[in-house]
Amino acid sequence: MQPVSLVEIERSIRNVPDFPKPGIQFKDITPVLADGRLFGAVLDHLLEGIRPGTIDKVVGIDARGFIFGAAAAAKLGSGFVPVRKKGKLPWTTHEQSYELEYGSATVAVHVDAVQSGERILLVDDLLATGGTAAAAVALLEKLGARIIGVNFVIELGFLDGLKRLGNHPVRSLITY
Repeated sequence: MQPVSLVEIERSIRNVPDFPKPGIQFKDITPVLADGRLFGAVLDHLLEGIRPGTIDKVVGIDARGFIFGAAAAAKLGSGFVPVRKKGKLPWTTHEQSYELEYGSATVAVHVDAVQSGERILLVDDLLATGGTAAAAVALLEKLGARIIGVNFVIELGFLDGLKRLGNHPVRSLITY
């Protein structure tokens, strides 16, 4: 079987105008998820250059980051850690608030989810303004994590979210 190119993956991402509000052009990844060949190819591209045994845990950001993060962790033989919205995790958490264009939000992670020094790959579907990803990075750093990479399927480059992630290595498969 021939490898799937990023161009083919990009062509499968559906644009949904005016969602979730007027003026927003939503990038819908569900067609990619619905096609096993494309979904597998996204994982291959996200994990390019990363070998099993080099990452202790993959961290996925609520909610679509769970899809890619959990699958990536399974493929690497690593643990998976969810970073969730405040109030959604059932045990003691660390929390990090961040500003949105229309208010603020808070994400959380279990206090024992990552041990100091563990090698972490942070995964999410989309990098927009970078607020959620930066908050997740801050949480992981509180726990003493060594962030090996921050990988996204899609980056909305015009929103400059990359700037909020400091010196961490960032990889985005598709940039608009």
